[in-house]
Amino acid sequence: MHLVVFEGSRWPSFAPLSLSQPVFNLLVGTSTLLEKQIRHLRPTRLTLWVRPGLADYVRRLIVPHLPVPTAVNVPLDDQPALLCSGRTLFISQFEPLTEPTVVVDEDSLVRFAYTQSPGLSPEDCARRSPAWLKLLELPRGMSQGRLPEFLWDLIKWNDEALVADSVHLQKSPPAPRDGPYHLINPDNIFIDPTAKLSPGVVIDADKGPVMIDAQASIGANSVVYGPCYLGKYTQISPLSVIREGVSIGPQCKVGGEVFNSIILGMSNKVHDGYMGDSYIGQWVNIGAGAITSNLKNTYGPIRMRIGPREITIDRRFLGSLIGDHAKIGIGTRLVTGSYIGYGSMISISGLPPRFVPSFTFLTDKGAHSYQMDKMAVVQRQVFGRRGRDWLESDETMLRYIADTAAAMEK
Repeated sequence: MHLVVFEGSRWPSFAPLSLSQPVFNLLVGTSTLLEKQIRHLRPTRLTLWVRPGLADYVRRLIVPHLPVPTAVNVPLDDQPALLCSGRTLFISQFEPLTEPTVVVDEDSLVRFAYTQSPGLSPEDCARRSPAWLKLLELPRGMSQGRLPEFLWDLIKWNDEALVADSVHLQKSPPAPRDGPYHLINPDNIFIDPTAKLSPGVVIDADKGPVMIDAQASIGANSVVYGPCYLGKYTQISPLSVIREGVSIGPQCKVGGEVFNSIILGMSNKVHDGYMGDSYIGQWVNIGAGAITSNLKNTYGPIRMRIGPREITIDRRFLGSLIGDHAKIGIGTRLVTGSYIGYGSMISISGLPPRFVPSFTFLTDKGAHSYQMDKMAVVQRQVFGRRGRDWLESDETMLRYIADTAAAMEK
């Protein structure tokens, strides 16, 4: 089956993370939305439709890790194809579509379409051209999977995604029961043989599975509660508390107390400080003692600003949404429902504003634009610390993100 995963028009709702990567590359549970889509839909070939500014990023950093032959931004050919919205989250199995069908959401946006439409292109999808709108004339099908509207929906569903993903780990070797640590409900704990547990570690899987990936390590006297996932090469500092609903991507360094949050790869929160109900991007650094509030003192509904939109959220808990390459200074107190844009730097003694646009340098002297050349120098140094080369295409990508953020966040 030919699967086409498209970004669609709702990608700005997943900012600041979607400024620098396609929505389908966001982590939930133990894997990205795209990896779940491939696992549930079982394609024999794959095409990804993304914004032109992200095409090189996808070809370089996503396609090489996919298990099926993959093209980027190529129109449909003569073969039937299943079109799938890139923000689809699969928790349960997908029933295959074999006849021309369209599944739409409440706003008449395409969620799935099984069609034979030669020449249909990513430009048609982005512009909602007449050729794209013609898909709405297909016979209607039943909704499958979940369709998050905003980034915080992934936080809300993360514990369920962790439990669902653990089913695919049943063939993993059982957790080692002998050692200077304590395992509660060990049958629900999955530890890669190369992972390391230091003395005094407690892993409690009574409320859900705990999954610890290859080369991950947990420092002495830490406590980890399930459902939880620790990615490859991730390091948990000694005396940390990792609570329920946490997913941490590869090569992160995390300490303090973390609850119901998602942290993408190569990010650091090494020291003490609370983080709850938050979504953290890649290459983020959070200083010692930084805290995210996730509940208003009034216990009232939370209002979240994404660019020009102010959204009232039907939930009582939401921490911070922090974009890729952001830097949060020591002792920073982020208020409930904070938006910290791509590449921003916060070093302020008081409370930062709830909305900090991308490329902002915020200090007690005020907010200033983070100059592009200085940010490029910092990113080169950050990449070098993790063995990653800085390429000319990275600078091109940086300028694309700056233009996109300026248009979306104004």
